[in-house]
Formats: sequence, structure tokens, C-alpha cells
Amino acid sequence: MEPWLNHSTLGDFILLGIFSHTQTDLVLFSAVLVVFTVALAGNILLLFLIYCDAQLHTPMYFFLSHLSLMDLSLICTIVPKMADSFISERKSISFIGCGLQIGFFATLVGSEGLLLGLMAYDRYVAINRPLRYHVIMSQQVCHQIVGSSWVFGTLDGIIQVVGAMSFPYCGSREVDHFFCEMLALLKLACADTSLYDTLNYVCCVFMLFFPFSIIVASYAKILRAVINMNSTQARQKALTTCSSHLAAVSLFYGAAMFTYLRPKRYRAPAHDKIVSLFYTVLTPMLNPLIYSLRNREVMKALRKRLSHWVTGCQK
Repeated sequence: MEPWLNHSTLGDFILLGIFSHTQTDLVLFSAVLVVFTVALAGNILLLFLIYCDAQLHTPMYFFLSHLSLMDLSLICTIVPKMADSFISERKSISFIGCGLQIGFFATLVGSEGLLLGLMAYDRYVAINRPLRYHVIMSQQVCHQIVGSSWVFGTLDGIIQVVGAMSFPYCGSREVDHFFCEMLALLKLACADTSLYDTLNYVCCVFMLFFPFSIIVASYAKILRAVINMNSTQARQKALTTCSSHLAAVSLFYGAAMFTYLRPKRYRAPAHDKIVSLFYTVLTPMLNPLIYSLRNREVMKALRKRLSHWVTGCQK
């Protein structure tokens, strides 16, 4: 047995993190915890409202419920370990724990990217084919859209975790990131990773550009339809709904493409760590806020639930 094999499978990795214990970083860490708390509360509340209110049992909210589930899972995969490492200064993570974190991260980011892309098609049908919307976006089609997002995301996660964790790690065990991120981990491998780098890049191109092309095509047709609308109220409602989706999409895809599609020679650990905060922490907080505060149906469902709760308390 090669001596490096034992080293590659035994022992912990060290997560260097993103924050130090300076006063500025303490403030930033506190801000991350606030964002994490808001993300937890927002996504759980949105899931609860969609589940409980029959008015929200529509294709769009079915997709939003899965988006919230993905965001909730993603932020719980990353932030608790990051917080524990910072507070307790136990920066180590086991080999298996690192693999699980890579797998869950890749699965959830890949699934969310595809779902955001396919949600653009849902908005296109709602605006361009309103009379046939419920026929085209049938329950079967909705389940196929969500199912395909989870399946392709899971395949991406399996490819990344099997590939990354099969390399020998016989030198430094310090991962220059705040979680076990695949690109940061591969820098520590004491073997040629060029073939896997190419395969991973192809996967990232597919998982990002395929749904992004659906978004571009869908919104090009949506914009044309909105411009041709005679009703100012209908035009404003369509733009409000689409702008919410575009805001979430721009933040998510912008950060992901910057991290995984730019040439290796332009990558810097500090940049990767900062940008990673956008789609691992910030986006999971913004999604429920964007889709609830700017959505009358969700706010109506929230007011109704609060009214029932107040009435129940008074009795």
C-alpha cells in the first residue's frame, strides 16, 4: 500500500475560514449570523404559508417551496460549521465530513441553479400563455421540473464528491476557505487533477449556462409580451413579478459564474471566499424576502394566519 493512501483517508482538514478575531471581522461575523437567522425564519415561514394556504397551491408557489427548501438546506450545510469554527476555534473537519459538505453543497447549488432557470419558463408561460397556463403547467409537468432539478443537482454532487475525495492529500491539510469547497480542496491534492478539472468545468458550464440560456430566452419573450400589453396595470404586475425573479437570478448566477467559470489564473482565495458568501448566505436570505414582501398573495396569506393566531389567543 502506498504511504500517501493512509494520509489521504485519515486525519482532518483544517478550514482557515474567512474571518479573523479583529473588531471589524467580529462585526462582519455578527452580520452573517443575523443574515443566517433571517434566512432560517424567512424560508421556514414561506414553506409554512405555502403548505397551509390553499390559495398558494399553484405551480409558481410549488417551485418557490422547493427553492426555499434548497436555500434552507444550503445555509444549514455551510453556516453552522463556519460559526462553530470561528467561535470555538476548532477549525478541523473530518475527511468524511468534508466529503459530505462538498456533496451537499454541489447538489443544492446545482439543483437551485436549474430550478431558477426552469422557473423563468414558468413565468414565460404565465405571461405569454395565460389562458393555457394551468394546462401547460400541469401537476405532472411541475413535478417533472422539480424532479429534474433535484436529479441533475444530485448527479453533479456525486461527481464532485467522488472525484474530489478520491485524490490523495499527503501534504498540507489547510483548506483556504470557510467550508470544504471543491476548488480550494483540490489545490491540496498531491496528484495531477487536470482531467478532473476539465470534467468539473464541463459540468459547471452545463449546470450554469443551460438554465441561464433558458432564462435569457424566456425573458426576451416576456419583455416583448409586456411591451405589447395594452393595460398599464397588467404591465406593472408582470414587471413586478419578473423583476423579483431576475433579482434573485442575477445575484445567484453572477456569483456562481464568477467563482466557477473564470480562468484559473484569475482566481484568488480571498475573492472566492467573499463571492461564496453571496450564494451560500445572502441569496438564501433574499429569496424569501423578495418573493414574499413583493407578492400580494403571500402577504395576504401571512395576514390571514396572523389574524387567526391573534383570534385564537384572544379566546
